[in-house]
Amino acid sequence: MPPPCRGLVSRRGLLGAALGACLLPGPARAGRQIEEPLANAVRTALSAAVADLAPPRPAFDDIEPRLAYLRWLGTMSERLRRRKPDQHTRIEFLETVWYESRRAGLETALVLGLIQVESGFRKYAISSVGARGYMQVMPFWSRLIGDGDPARLFHMQTNLRFGCVILRHYLDIERGDLFLALGRYNGSRGRAEYPNAVFASRRLWLEPAG
Repeated sequence: MPPPCRGLVSRRGLLGAALGACLLPGPARAGRQIEEPLANAVRTALSAAVADLAPPRPAFDDIEPRLAYLRWLGTMSERLRRRKPDQHTRIEFLETVWYESRRAGLETALVLGLIQVESGFRKYAISSVGARGYMQVMPFWSRLIGDGDPARLFHMQTNLRFGCVILRHYLDIERGDLFLALGRYNGSRGRAEYPNAVFASRRLWLEPAG
């Protein structure tokens, strides 16, 4: 993942902002994702990417990756406990974030940081501009690459699938520039506030060293 180096505030300020965001739910912070015309090939590829919603079932060839995954799941579950007290709901959410982020070629900690900033981990969050769910997906995406039903954006895996596919799309458009891709996702391309907030929140979801 490209280093979050453009326009960052101080490390202490970032950490303070992230901790504050973790403790206080706050409003949904989605911006105005811009509806842009998609080439037919791009539309087809994105539609195919969101179409298969089979439940995530991680498969591991060796025991060590499986144990690492279970350790990650336990650590993240503890960190998310205050946000999602029900263990079953919490584990199901984390399993799906892990699966969808990796399916889209994204860092899982980054996606968790984005969800924290966008919706505060609220499944039914709606922003002032109508963005929906965990990853605050704008309804027009349902029409462009989905089945046309924006209500499905409140379904957990559907929302996470759309959000990860859209972020991957923006990252490809921006040729791997994560700062610009995050700004495009939020509808604030070129401004530092939103990418900085996501980078700060991402740190809370990184696995501890060692």
